[in-house]
Order: sequence, then structure tokens, then C-alpha cells
Amino acid sequence: MMEETSTQNIDRKIQMAVEAFQFLKNTTINERAEFMNAVADQIEALGEELLTVTHAETSLPLARLTGEKARTTGQWRSYAKAVADGIYTEARIDLAQPDKQKGDIRKYNVGIGPVVVFGASNFPFAFSTAGGDTASAIGAGCPVIVKAHPAHPQTSQIMADAITATIKAFGWPEGVFSHITGTSYETGTYLTQHPDIRAVAFTGSFTGGKALFDIASRRKDPIPVFAEMGSINPVFAFQNLLEAKAEALAKDYVTSLTLGAGQFCTNPGVFIALKGNQLDRFINALKEEIQEITPAKMLHEGIFESFEKNKSIAIEQPDVELIASVYTEAESSL
Repeated sequence: MMEETSTQNIDRKIQMAVEAFQFLKNTTINERAEFMNAVADQIEALGEELLTVTHAETSLPLARLTGEKARTTGQWRSYAKAVADGIYTEARIDLAQPDKQKGDIRKYNVGIGPVVVFGASNFPFAFSTAGGDTASAIGAGCPVIVKAHPAHPQTSQIMADAITATIKAFGWPEGVFSHITGTSYETGTYLTQHPDIRAVAFTGSFTGGKALFDIASRRKDPIPVFAEMGSINPVFAFQNLLEAKAEALAKDYVTSLTLGAGQFCTNPGVFIALKGNQLDRFINALKEEIQEITPAKMLHEGIFESFEKNKSIAIEQPDVELIASVYTEAESSL
């Protein structure tokens, strides 16, 4: 059971972040880049324990997790290079033109203050506690407060410890990075509404992201919410394609549909085509391909329950026909 962080503790961490922001404003781009590369080294040094823990918490294959870990360290290093090169500042110089009575104008991006990052369930490394949102925010000079995803609390803590260890080694203020746990929606609401939070980053469902966007928009001083949310990803198939390769397309479609047990934001959700013999061929091939799929565990019980609920709603709609299904009894995790 994930421990719920109290509002008093959240307030303390946010105040620490406010103070750390003043520190980060005085760091150079090279200092921040060096820190980010050190975080990458720290994560890279994490051994089999990280992969074993995450596999147990998410059921994601070890090969997938190994690749995602490498992707995560790559993110920190590539963002560090962008910081060191000054790319993120998007600096612009518009020189003065006295004859046109135009002054010298110089523009560049700077950090805005403490940022809340909500960990993603389907990418426990690359889009979660030590993911790209955290790396880019720190690179821009913004302290980060991570709201850990309750589906992988141990993984989140391990990654948080890696960042915290780097902060300690560099002698930086503790408030540069904070880790908050909890399962209640109230925690996310409280963080997003807090007057000292200046931006939110979120990867997850449309429902969750839109809720945070609405909260941030209703603030007395609205703040940006950078949200990567789910999509139905419609696929349109023209008749000439179905005529030429209905069976091959069915195979590719099912592969994409079930990638990661259907939990990727790129999984197709709707297939659209004109009625006819070509579509009938595709549907028949689809039935066969679906029945060959080996069922897999989902990331956590909440996703499974949502899937079952929405599947029932869809099947109960008029003129909806279930053409194929594969089912297996869930294995006990005890």
C-alpha cells in the first residue's frame, strides 16, 4: 500500500522547491548539464534489482525494461547536451535600428519555478519519476516535485533515490527534486492548485490529463499543463489496399492493436473502411489473427477494470458485434 503524503509534508516540499529555484537560477548551463549526466550515470549503474522490481510491479518483459532503462539515460544525456549547447533557451537577438527608432531586443527562455511531474504507468522509467519531463524541467532550471504512480511505488522510489543521491553528491539543495506518494485524486488536485507550482507535466489517460488541465485553468493565475494523453488512433483503409493485402493488413493490425497488451498510446482504436468483399476478407482474417494472440497481464488492476467496463459498454451498443475474443484466467500474483 502506497503511503499518502500529507498536505503539510507537500507544503514543506514545495517551499523547499521554491528556495531551490533561487539556487538553480544561479547555476550555469554547464553545471546543470554536468548534473544531468551524473544522474544518467547513477541510473545506468542500477543493477538487476531495478529490472526485477519493475518487472514484478508492472509485468513488463525484462527485455522491454532493459531497453527503456537505456532510453531513459539517453534522455538525460541528450537533454544535457541541449542545455550545454544552449538550444533550450531559443535565444533571439534583434539588433537595434536607430534609423527606424527600434531598440535592441533580446529574448530567451528561462526557468519558471517548481514543476509537478505525474509519473506514467506504462513507461515506469522513461516517462515517470526519472523520465524526460523531470530531466527537461531540471535542465531548464526548474525544481521538480514528482507524484509517483501508485502502480509501481518501489520502482519510483529507486529512481527517486538515484536522483537524490546525485543531488547530495553535488551539494545541491534538497528541494531541487522531491518525491511524493499517494493514491488519492486530492493529492494531484492539491499540487496543481498550489500557488507556488508554476507548471504540470502529465502522461496518462485523457480523463486524468483533462482533469488536471481544468484545475490549472481555473486557478486565479492559470499555469500550463503539458499532457500526453491517450487517443483512439483511427485507421482508414482504402479498398485498393484491402483488395491487395487484406490478410497481411489484418496480421499487422492485430500486432499493433495488442502491442503492450493494448496499453500504448499508439495502439489503434478504430478501423474504418467501406463495406464490401474486401472488408469481409479483412474481418475474417482478423478473427483468425485475434484467436492466435496469447493473453498478457496488464500493468495494474485499475487498467484491467477500466478495460472490462468499457468493453462491456461498447458491446452493448446497438449494431455492435463481437467478432472474436481470447480469454484466460488471470494468474495469481500471491
